Amino acid sequence: STSTVIFIGELLKLAERHLAEGVHPRLICEGFDIAKKEAQDYLDNFKVLAGKVDREVLNCVSRTALRTKLHEELADHIGNVCVDAVLCINDKESDVGIDLFMIEIMHMQHKTDLSSRLVKGLVLDHGARHPDMPKVLKNCHLLVLNVDLEYMKSEVSSNFFYSSADQREKLVESERKLVDDKVRQIIALKRAVCKEGETFVVINQKGIDPLSLDMMAKEGILGLRRAKRRNMERLAKACGGMAMNSTDEMTADCLGWAGMVYEETLGEEKYTFVEECKHPHSCTILVKGPNKHTIEQIKDAVRDGLRAVKNAIEDDAIIPGAGAFEVGLSLHLREKSKGVEGRAKLGVQVYADSLLVIPKVLASNAGHDAMDCLITVQDEHTAGFVAGLDVSTGGTCAPQEIGVYDNYRVKRQMIQSAGVIASQLLLVDEIMRAGVAAGKKG
Repeated sequence: STSTVIFIGELLKLAERHLAEGVHPRLICEGFDIAKKEAQDYLDNFKVLAGKVDREVLNCVSRTALRTKLHEELADHIGNVCVDAVLCINDKESDVGIDLFMIEIMHMQHKTDLSSRLVKGLVLDHGARHPDMPKVLKNCHLLVLNVDLEYMKSEVSSNFFYSSADQREKLVESERKLVDDKVRQIIALKRAVCKEGETFVVINQKGIDPLSLDMMAKEGILGLRRAKRRNMERLAKACGGMAMNSTDEMTADCLGWAGMVYEETLGEEKYTFVEECKHPHSCTILVKGPNKHTIEQIKDAVRDGLRAVKNAIEDDAIIPGAGAFEVGLSLHLREKSKGVEGRAKLGVQVYADSLLVIPKVLASNAGHDAMDCLITVQDEHTAGFVAGLDVSTGGTCAPQEIGVYDNYRVKRQMIQSAGVIASQLLLVDEIMRAGVAAGKKG
């Protein structure tokens, strides 16, 4: 997005020079369209490692995306976490694409930013609501429920009238029996499936009342209530099993499995970790940091890193970075503009020159002379090498050798959207001028 905005700004800036000399905006826009088609063909030929995107390449892509947002050590660490997270949820046997919604991003204001890690399971931001429930469980059968384990008022407006204390007691008993029967079914399932050394965990989307929690605690069951709705599907993906809407249909097949479930307390906050799942297709990135600013910065970077890795896997190809693509495309369009007739070639030349703003900005941000760096990189491309800008030295580098890669679809989007948006802005100016002129004549 940043590259696209800078590129559009440069297109408008260079086009203004020709507009001031009397060239009509429509002719400039025609040149943009010609350049855009040429750029798309060049991009398709420029991409590398088609069909060979492996873990190391994904690490390079994530590092390239994150080092502009975080310091180097943290960027490399978070980059590896992002790659592991996307590979965890990428089910190659399924026809469904990569769903980044299956990656939960949880934060804890605790320790340092380098303590952030990937949990191949789930982290819930609440704990057990009964003091006697176990805090650490191993070899856990996991039951995910969406059932009321507390007395609920009826959805319709209704009244119950009684004429004696006995009738009232019967009402209370029948209400309690309804909930107790559901809890007894859960306990019966636990006794049926749990062998020696195995434990049982209940995670319910709805409420669990104190008496039901007490019954579970006496059986050694860890019961979590009011879990977030979005975690129901994630739990099923991470641990197996399925979310149940009724206690009458529960069987051993509907249970998930986790090697360890434990509770961690941080101040007044409680967190429940569900880890060591057998074949997790959902996971949690646990972001840690000493303050809110650091945590928000890391969370923003994580979202960018996840998207970059996902794009690389889905494209199954990447583009050499460090400004190599922009410089190469600029030289290519300069050559192609010689074959364009009429004033439209001015639009192609503007497009070619505007592309060079990307390596110029890279050089300026690194503290180097933008023009010297650009000329050095252009000389390498003219000699037939794919070269980018080395921000450390201000010289040239081979992006593939140092592992600096960009996403194919990001560059494609930049090419397609920048020309269209710039054309619309140029033509809107012309329409507004025409309107003002017509008003003056009237």
